[in-house]
Amino acid sequence: MATNGKKNNKRRIVKVKMNFSMKNIFLYGFVLVFIIFLFTAFEQPFTNNQTVPLSQVLQDVKSGKVKEIDVSDNKFTAKEKDGTSVDAVIESSANTYQIFHDAGINPNKTQIVIKDNSGFNNWINILSSILPVVLMVAFFYFIFRQARGAQENIFSFGQSRAKLFNRDTPKVTFADVAGVDEAKQELTEIVDFLKNPQKYKAMGARTPKGVLMVGPAGTGKTLLARATAGEAGVTFFSIAGSEFMEMLVGVGASRVRDLFATAKKAQPAIIFIDEVDAIGRQRGVGIMGGHDEREQTLNQILVEMDGFAPTEQLVVIAATNRPDVLDPALIRPGRFDRRVVLDLPDIEGRKAILAIHARGKPFSEDVNWERLAKRTVGFSGADLENMLNEAAILAARLGKKVIDMKDLEEAATKVKLGPEKKRLQTEEDKKMTAYHEAGHALVAWEMPHVEPIHRISIVSRGMTLGHTMMEPIDRVHETKKHLIEQIAVMMGGRAAEELVFDEMTTGASNDIEKATQVARAMVVEWGMSDLGPINLNTDSQQSFYESSKISPEMQAKIDEQVKKITDTGYQNATKILKILKKKLDILAEELMKKETLDADEFATLIGPKKALVPATVRL
Repeated sequence: MATNGKKNNKRRIVKVKMNFSMKNIFLYGFVLVFIIFLFTAFEQPFTNNQTVPLSQVLQDVKSGKVKEIDVSDNKFTAKEKDGTSVDAVIESSANTYQIFHDAGINPNKTQIVIKDNSGFNNWINILSSILPVVLMVAFFYFIFRQARGAQENIFSFGQSRAKLFNRDTPKVTFADVAGVDEAKQELTEIVDFLKNPQKYKAMGARTPKGVLMVGPAGTGKTLLARATAGEAGVTFFSIAGSEFMEMLVGVGASRVRDLFATAKKAQPAIIFIDEVDAIGRQRGVGIMGGHDEREQTLNQILVEMDGFAPTEQLVVIAATNRPDVLDPALIRPGRFDRRVVLDLPDIEGRKAILAIHARGKPFSEDVNWERLAKRTVGFSGADLENMLNEAAILAARLGKKVIDMKDLEEAATKVKLGPEKKRLQTEEDKKMTAYHEAGHALVAWEMPHVEPIHRISIVSRGMTLGHTMMEPIDRVHETKKHLIEQIAVMMGGRAAEELVFDEMTTGASNDIEKATQVARAMVVEWGMSDLGPINLNTDSQQSFYESSKISPEMQAKIDEQVKKITDTGYQNATKILKILKKKLDILAEELMKKETLDADEFATLIGPKKALVPATVRL
């Protein structure tokens, strides 16, 4: 107890740290001036005393009502015996005792307390005279300092904003990249050159100055660039194309110069420019012509890449998913010598990517990686990583110890279509959705070149009220028959609605949009129409003043062919569903009950195909 008492009696010293920056000096100064103003304006405490003439106060003193008088500067405060107080104003130079003498009052009749505030007032006067001058000097000093800092910041705009990954940074190697074996093989020579430059110089080979990596988003362009630097063990500078741009003209070019100068000092090194199309677009193209800042930045990159000496070990890697908009001067040999294409991974690539991202996650024994790789056709490496992460989150939310196949299936559907939404739908809406999805499924089931059914559901996901998923197949070539059958499947939902309800709904808007896109591509890009093998694509970049390359007559023929293809798909879907009307009703009723049917349940419910292709319309 004694020990606790001693602890409680210890004094605690609180250290107040004040930051005497210019900003705080201004703050403290203004607070002090405000306090002085308050003391000057209200030197006496706030009271509710009544102010009365001095004669009344003197009369009260004579009659013995006053117990004490406080004298302060030019004011009498009379405290009476009943507890009340009144104030009276006197001249500041008046003598209190003389006032009492002139009034014929004995000063000893009451207690007189005289308060002298002259010292405090003197300090107030001194501070009120000096502080404004001090604050004015400090204000101008602050302004000049800010102006000098702004000038320094203007000159610092030209410094590179690239992120530096040196040899001590945790390395990413080719072992961490999968699904892009051909691209890794191309970059292996770059790694070997940076490691063993003498071997190539002996053969008269020069440094590959630049490598342009082209591919869809999420295929691993940035990761592969870092892996190249990690394999070679060199310094890695990473910057996005948009980081060169600034509101001041010429800053981008300055940053390019600074980046290349810094990289040359750190060689062997790799400079990685992500989204290079932000600064590498073709000059003088577009509605508004060129852009001075972007073109100056591009010109500086061209100059820097031309200035590499044969002995320099510096490689520039750039990434883009829009190579068609790049300036020809940027991608010519001698600047970006190589073009490495990264495609979406095939089944073996997806299996390898899944193996990499599955590290550190517990999976159940029922997980079939082969089936999962087949299930995820069209997924990029980023999609696969996101899918495994979503599966892990789902398993943790449900309190599981391991991730099973059901979690992976749900995660794959979520990545592709979005999360489930428990929308409140009327029975009529659910019935329309069920027939719509049943129409898609039955038309797909009877088409010989369309992928098998994987799942049918009327559960809302993302922007859709339901979905019919096929088992995707890796395809190298698209055929005319497959595309026409795909359009028929897309039209199956609208055909079912009209067949059953004799009504059209807005639910088929996305199907119609996609079918029209495919049909137009068949006509204008792939030459799969009566117009013959001719490219009529008008989506390429052209000047605002450039006239269309297609005549109005040809445009009318294109529209006619597009309509013919979509009409054929719709007619095929309608004919199949009229023949399979009973199965359409059975399938829709089952969807109303279970909401989701997998491939096995669908096959058991519908039975074998009836080979209705001869009944369909041919183009």
